[in-house]
Amino acid sequence: MAEGLRERKKRETRQRISDIATGLFLERGFVSVTMADVAEAADVSVNTVYNYFPAKEDLFFDRSEGVVDRLSRWVRGRDAGESAARAVLRELRAEIEAVSPRMGLMAGYDRFMRCIEEAPPLRSRLWRIQQEVQDNLEAALRQETGAAADDPLPGLIAGQICWVHGTVFAAIGREMAEGRDPGEVSREILVLLDDIEALLSDEVLNYAVRGAE
Repeated sequence: MAEGLRERKKRETRQRISDIATGLFLERGFVSVTMADVAEAADVSVNTVYNYFPAKEDLFFDRSEGVVDRLSRWVRGRDAGESAARAVLRELRAEIEAVSPRMGLMAGYDRFMRCIEEAPPLRSRLWRIQQEVQDNLEAALRQETGAAADDPLPGLIAGQICWVHGTVFAAIGREMAEGRDPGEVSREILVLLDDIEALLSDEVLNYAVRGAE
């Protein structure tokens, strides 16, 4: 169904507020910027900002929804004959080879990470997002394998896959914080990903293999 005019205007307003807030956070720091500052810069009321973003952390992590279900989407969309871990490894390689901004491979990412490091509320929210990623992945693995509710294996496998994902992101963040070229970092992270895969057990690499349709 085509997007209506009202819905489009609401989406554009939300995006404009988010973009303006991000600029303020990166320039002045997360703690120093208030919701009133964002409203003034965006030329809207404070209530309007709160209508779109219930908390200031929601403004900073505006695009977190796509991150929270990323691993579970990759697992649910895995190819026939492909396991959950190998699907995630394949998708990660594709993103890194493409020097994707979604992986933090972009100029200015160091400012984004510095903003998080300097703000305890953002570090707490980031931890919550990471936990949601793992919870969603575990739920997907249980559904895909038909595992019983008391079976610990989906949770253990989800933890291993999230370790891979988190280790890659942390490595990219460290390198980009040094102001390095995204393309160079991409090539190095691909080597790291190979090393990480070599550390995974066969049980992890062969868990939840999708059967032929």
